[in-house]
Amino acid sequence: MLDFNAIKSKAEGYQADMTKFLRDIVRLPGESCGEKETAARIVEEMKKLGFDEAGIDKMGNVIAYMGTGKTLIAFDAHIDTVGVGNRENWKFDPFEGYENDAEIGGRGTSDQLGGIVSAVYGAKIMKDLGLLSDKYRVMVTGTVQEEDCDGLCWEYIIKEEKIRPEFVVITEPTNGNIYRGHRGRMEIRVDVKGISCHGSAPERGDNAIYKMAEILLEVRDLNNKLKTDPFLGKGTLTTSQIYFTSPSRCAVADSCSISIDRRLTWGETHELALDEIRALPSVKKYKAEVSMYQYDRPSYTGVVYPIECYFPTWVIPEDAAPTQAMVKAYEGMYGKPKVDKWTFSTNGVAIMGRNGIPCIGFGPGKEEEAHAPNEKTWKEDLVRCAAVYAALPSLYTGQK
Repeated sequence: MLDFNAIKSKAEGYQADMTKFLRDIVRLPGESCGEKETAARIVEEMKKLGFDEAGIDKMGNVIAYMGTGKTLIAFDAHIDTVGVGNRENWKFDPFEGYENDAEIGGRGTSDQLGGIVSAVYGAKIMKDLGLLSDKYRVMVTGTVQEEDCDGLCWEYIIKEEKIRPEFVVITEPTNGNIYRGHRGRMEIRVDVKGISCHGSAPERGDNAIYKMAEILLEVRDLNNKLKTDPFLGKGTLTTSQIYFTSPSRCAVADSCSISIDRRLTWGETHELALDEIRALPSVKKYKAEVSMYQYDRPSYTGVVYPIECYFPTWVIPEDAAPTQAMVKAYEGMYGKPKVDKWTFSTNGVAIMGRNGIPCIGFGPGKEEEAHAPNEKTWKEDLVRCAAVYAALPSLYTGQK
């Protein structure tokens, strides 16, 4: 039987260490493709805490191991952040942050540097308390470019590094709950062509912006017709960007393009979503081109790993072994958890959505702090997650 009190006590004893570690990596700005210093600081902490292996792969992902058992269980945290946006909206320096008795502020504290902190110390607790056994080996990853292209890092780890865990804990913020899936997403582009002419005689040309205006209204209305799933909710779409070309401000536009952010509920695929746009009357009328974006931005190490911007929906059943083990780990120390879903998307789109490796979510912080000014997380969340992570592998392998 696991000594839940000992695990909980050990996690509480590491609160100050976790706080310092989180504040250290917050001070290292690490937007997508700029995570080098953050990765190095994480490896330094892992080595200090006695990980059996800790290093950085060719793409720049931190990959570390604790233990030597048979079953590989992974804990994933992406270590890149979004930018800070308008600095005037911040009440404090987003990189220096702040700390009080309950909170830690700074860009990335919830989304999702707190997750790597709890995962690292969760593995340390396993080692401290002799929980590591010949049944399992723990893998902790600090992955890159998630904010740019969620799941790309794990597509690389699985396909190129040939690493395939039995299941993965996604440590994105879960508002204190256990999350077992989320909608997928995709990035769609629509292009329409026109013919330019002098703006003084617009009838001589063919204005691409006017064509796109008709398409935009139909895209807007399509959002109300999309499928709803009882657990994940409704599929959605919205126009997120618009571009045009024109010889000058005194000319008719000869092309217009839009980007569509499409959220995919259960049962919706990228082919379905593309066909829905292609079937719109104005798209057919103006012979607009509908396509998916591609991502090919180099990582901070210079690796280019092209992928289409399709991020599949995933859900793990409530009665699946990883879900039940996570629930039992939580119940052993903190009472009955709520099992729910994320609103946003995670690396699970590649791990489970593309590659069928089960995922379960539990991480420090709140979803609503993600990408927002004055981002913060809570010290008690770091402690709670580290404790649950430490108990999870023993419970999972014990029920097999």
